[in-house]
Amino acid sequence: MNPGDRLNQECLVVELCKGHSLLKILISSDMEGITGVTSWDHVDPSRAEYQRFRHIMTGDVNSAIDGALAGGAEEVVVTDGHWNGSNILIEELDKRAKLNSGIGTSQYSMMQGIEGSYNGVFFIGYHARACSENAILDHTWSTNFNNVWLNNILVGEYGLNAALAGHFGVPVVMISGDQTACRQARELLGNLETAEVKYASGRHSALCLPPAESQLLIRNASLKAIDNLRKGLAPKPYVVQSPMQITIDLISSDMADRVSRLPGSQRVGNKISFSSPDMDTAYKTFRAAAGLASLS
Repeated sequence: MNPGDRLNQECLVVELCKGHSLLKILISSDMEGITGVTSWDHVDPSRAEYQRFRHIMTGDVNSAIDGALAGGAEEVVVTDGHWNGSNILIEELDKRAKLNSGIGTSQYSMMQGIEGSYNGVFFIGYHARACSENAILDHTWSTNFNNVWLNNILVGEYGLNAALAGHFGVPVVMISGDQTACRQARELLGNLETAEVKYASGRHSALCLPPAESQLLIRNASLKAIDNLRKGLAPKPYVVQSPMQITIDLISSDMADRVSRLPGSQRVGNKISFSSPDMDTAYKTFRAAAGLASLS
């Protein structure tokens, strides 16, 4: 974070402590960490079960919205970050929030809108990074990647997205998902609020809380996250030192062939690395790499 961003963040805490209503929250939502999800059938739009879990996803997100607004947030925007970004049912979304939908071609994908002067980010329905134990549908961005590193630090989607938020001086203050996703996010990002909606015992098995119970946990964690922001107790923005290096471990050599076409990339086996001057550039280059890997 540059000195100006740090000063703005410190001024925000002072203003919040004075009781001014300045809070703007961005909710980045995924689907694998949503209440009850244990199978790809639940999150794949081509499968019948997906339609049922769209309702539950919208319910989890609504609980986070309600908690944020009850805590004093002035504005809440939701970014639908799963698949092509058309999962949340807008007719069921809390009418006090706005929705970034269809984010497949947007600038910041799962974090669309992050440049808009937000004070905190919630991660709803997030999952653990690739190759995790006891983690529902674990992966990092794409099942084409074994894993992803930022400056040699192993990160999941929570790490990539938190680093982009940190580039804009915004902390991640709350996450919902299974117990492994919540633990990994805390290990990397600090003492953020968590809502463990299920307890994974494998990649496709978990002890799941019913929506009424899990969504109450999400609301309470969101409410507490706002309270932490107001009191200056929330985690600091996750800022990765620049210039930075991203390394992607691909699952096949033909994918590595395609990703290695990126200018300035370096290849060792199926691992492709590239350097970037800042996280904004790194995030966009990473998305380009993901696109190249998915070509057939």
